[in-house]
Amino acid sequence: MAKCNKLEKMFAKDSLFRIYGFSVVVSLILLFFVGIEFGLTALTIALMLCALEITFSFDNAVINAKILERMSRGWQTVFLTVGILIAVFGVRLILPILLVSLATGTGFTHIVDLALNNPEEYSHQLEKAHPFIVGFGGIFLLMIFLDFMLHDHKIKWLYKIEEFFARLSRLQSLSIMAAIIILLGTSQLAHGEEQNQFMTAGLVGLLIYLVIHSLDKLFHSKSVEDMVKSGAVKQTFKAGLVGFIYLEIIDASFSLDGVIGAFAITKDIVLIAVGLGIGALFVRAITVHMLRRNVIGKYRYLDHGAHYAIGALALIMLTSIKYEVPEVVVGLTGITIITITLVHSWFANKKDVKGRISE
Repeated sequence: MAKCNKLEKMFAKDSLFRIYGFSVVVSLILLFFVGIEFGLTALTIALMLCALEITFSFDNAVINAKILERMSRGWQTVFLTVGILIAVFGVRLILPILLVSLATGTGFTHIVDLALNNPEEYSHQLEKAHPFIVGFGGIFLLMIFLDFMLHDHKIKWLYKIEEFFARLSRLQSLSIMAAIIILLGTSQLAHGEEQNQFMTAGLVGLLIYLVIHSLDKLFHSKSVEDMVKSGAVKQTFKAGLVGFIYLEIIDASFSLDGVIGAFAITKDIVLIAVGLGIGALFVRAITVHMLRRNVIGKYRYLDHGAHYAIGALALIMLTSIKYEVPEVVVGLTGITIITITLVHSWFANKKDVKGRISE
């Protein structure tokens, strides 16, 4: 009987085994293959890339969990299944090749050939797509941060700063104006063709964010009761689809710059795909963990920490058009901010408990 209870707990929907089991098994299989096929050095590199991806994308997991809370179980499942295939193969393999092809005007098949047979040259060509990546990703992530800050939240972490931004939120379209000003300012760090690419990518990032944000508001404007009464099944499907696309673009914004950084560790496209792919698997598992265990609800300042980390990452990406920041520093910045908010949340919760007991 005791064994049955243990098995039930192990396979429960919110159990750690159910959440992390698939990621662990797939990772062990892939790492075993790398170790046998390429040796111990390659295995170490794959593990380093995996750690880099998890560190770099931890704040991404927090944002993902927050958005997934609003989505139906069906769309949550789509994000955690189909979404992982898009994240591993689409964002970390195909999209960089497509960007290189667009940035250099070279045929897609030729870039694929370079990636497989001449990784040194592919790495060099990928650098040419850097203005596109940091312009688009930087502005897209900056808008997420600005829209969070320019909102009067019931819970405030850095009270004076967030209260000041809450007052500024009365100014209409301030986040858009601020993003354009920052884009214009950081574009002065680039010159010639790079500046044009950076500006174009930033404006595209801003446009896509506004389109998705507007559609999200449109499809969530009706209450659940109204949607049931009107039989608006298609409306809920569209809302889920918009949320899914939004999550995938956020993932791409976080990950593409990391793909470039991975070439500083190795030029082997297979090792990069395996290492970053395993990392992406665990980021998805961490997202599920936060969602199923209501981590964001339990740690009141965690959401704030994730958005502050996104704001820092956005500014780093935009200024990286001229100033290079090591990936380790970028990852540690996000982790440090989130860790501080976790610790602060824990102390705040403990203080609340003591307050209730004293009453």
